[in-house]
Amino acid sequence: MITASVVAAEETGWPSGFPLLPHPAEIIVGLIAFAILYWLVKTKVVPNMEKLYAERTAAIEGGMQQAEEAQQQAQAALEQYQAQLAEARAEAARIREEAREQGAAIVVEMRGHAQAEAARITEAAHKQIEAERQQAVVSLRSEVGRLSTDLASRIVGESLHEETRQKGIVDRFLAELEAGEIQPEKVGEGA
Repeated sequence: MITASVVAAEETGWPSGFPLLPHPAEIIVGLIAFAILYWLVKTKVVPNMEKLYAERTAAIEGGMQQAEEAQQQAQAALEQYQAQLAEARAEAARIREEAREQGAAIVVEMRGHAQAEAARITEAAHKQIEAERQQAVVSLRSEVGRLSTDLASRIVGESLHEETRQKGIVDRFLAELEAGEIQPEKVGEGA
């Protein structure tokens, strides 16, 4: 095949001394094809590529700008969250402190109520004891008076059961006993 092209080159008048050079018709067809291809690339492909490049650049720059804005918004949201968190912690601490103070106030108040109630119960018990003591004294006086009247009646031999007389004698006897003029041992010896 190489021989055929060499033979064809010799027939057309192309110099055989430059076997690597193409035929002038091929060069012209190649240049026209290159010019058409260059024109198509320059008018159709390059503007579309530049348009795509510009869109991609805008999208990337817009994406970067959006990313920066989103990062700024996220930072602002984080700062707001941290401020709210600090505020919530401060509020919780304030509420705890108020609860502690209220608890202490309630304890003091309940202690005061308990002491007042204890004092009231103690005073009521003292009054009841005093009333029972007075009742025992009155009961004891009447019993001692009755027994001493019976005893005196037996000793004297006359009836001392008259109410007025009996009361006067008993009262005088008990007054002397309380004053210490009569010793209880002497009363027993006199009988």
